[in-house]
Order: sequence, then C-alpha cells, then structure tokens
Amino acid sequence: MLTRQTLHLPNLELSYLIDGNGSETLLLLHGMADSAIIWTSLAEHLGNFWSDRYRIIAPDLRGHGESSKDITDYSFASMIADLEALMSHLGITSAHVLAHSWSAKTAAIWATQKSDRFRSLILVDPFFMGRFPHWIRITFPLLYRVLPFLKVVGNFPNYETVEQIARSLKQYQGWTDLQQQVFQASIEAQSDGTWQSKFPPQARDFIFDQIMNVEGLTQSIDIPTLFVQPKQGLNRQAWQLRPYQRYFPNLQICEVAGNHWAFLVEPEAFNQAIASFLQHISSSA
Repeated sequence: MLTRQTLHLPNLELSYLIDGNGSETLLLLHGMADSAIIWTSLAEHLGNFWSDRYRIIAPDLRGHGESSKDITDYSFASMIADLEALMSHLGITSAHVLAHSWSAKTAAIWATQKSDRFRSLILVDPFFMGRFPHWIRITFPLLYRVLPFLKVVGNFPNYETVEQIARSLKQYQGWTDLQQQVFQASIEAQSDGTWQSKFPPQARDFIFDQIMNVEGLTQSIDIPTLFVQPKQGLNRQAWQLRPYQRYFPNLQICEVAGNHWAFLVEPEAFNQAIASFLQHISSSA
C-alpha cells in the first residue's frame, strides 16, 4: 500500500507517496495538474510481481496535490532541487525515473546535469522537449489557457458541475474507479460550498513559461531509456521522435494503447510495458 509522507523543506512542504523496501528505487513523476495518485495502478502491478525489488516513490510536485501551493517559483531548477532533496532525505543515490508529459522535460534536464542519479529513464509521451520559437511564445499563452485537460482547473459552484466536466475529458475516458479516484483527489470543497482544483491557475502560467523558454535536450544522455508512445498520444509522427533518437543512444520506443494518459485509460497495457522494460534492465545489468 502506498502511504503518504511529507518532507519539510525550507520553502515548501513536499508531499509524497511511498511503498516497498526493495533495493532499487522507482521514482514516479506526474504531469501538469496531476498528482502522485495517478501511479497507484502501476505501483500495485509492480508490487504483485516484485514487492521485494523496488521501493516506489511518487511525489506531488510543487504546486500539485498535497504539496505547497503558495509559491511562484516553478523553474526546472527548483523542481530538480526538490527531487534531489527528496532523494537525499530517503538515502537514495540513484533511481529508475519515470516521468510523464511536462515532468519528462524536467527529468531530461536533470539527467543531463546528473546522469549518475539515473539507473534508467522512462519518458511517457513528453509534452515538448524543445524551446518554443519566439512567435509561438507570444501567442501560446492564449491557447494553453483553454486546453481541454485543464478545464477542471479553477473554482466551481458545486461538485456535480466539475464532475460533469471531468467525465468529458480524455484523461477520464471511461470513468473507471481509478479515474474517479484520481479526479476526486484533484479537487477540494471550499468553506463557501464551492469546489476548487488543488492545482492553482498561477502554477499553470509559470510552468508553461518554463516549458516555452527552456531547451530540454542539449547533449547526449547515455542511460537506458524507454520512450512510451501512446497510439493517440502527442508524439505520433516520426519527426517528433528524432530528438530523442539523437540524444538518447540507448533508447527503446514502445507503443501502447490509449491517449496521453495511457496509465489512466489503458492501465493494464501501460503497466505491462513498464514492467517489461524494468525486467529487461534488470536482466541486462
């Protein structure tokens, strides 16, 4: 069972889920507006087979989930510093790192700086690794404010209203028990009877600013790497994969069913793909 703990840092509270006591650590990083709870199915799947091999750590990244919200610094450098502090706190020298969407860029930058922290890297449908051209950086803020998956970010008059919106979104396609659990963990009741997302809109703005202005891949990263490519994900074209093939010489690409949130809409296939990669890494070591 994943249990919740909190790391008290000088500038924020970093909440995280932890399970297992194996000799190898699997660090799971969620994407924007999500939280650590999205990895419960994967943690359960791996625990069924390798309960004594892995220790699973899944933080709520700053501004998300149960971690601190009253901050304005969402730089990649600060995100990486949080993760370094968490690893040091738990006595972890290296880990298998799995990162989804925006956090995949965080992980790539981190791996560029400190590859010795990584036993392997799993990139789950990264959002964008490059630096946006100047003209896009001017106009893109108008677009990302209305991206469908962020429709549940904000304040709503009642629970029924926000649930109805959530049921129409791709990440909750099918409305399974897992998806309902993830959604309900993303919102909270307010004293005036309204409901509000735990992910603040200002965090969205700061994070997108970093995504647009920072280059993710700047040099070769020679660690075992898996690129998880959902069939209805963001990275469907060959040209989108070329930067990863260039900068990750030890790269595998695995196509899985589902969309950008394959771990929520097709968890069985997703979990098996991750387990197979980890088993391959273990047998090759």
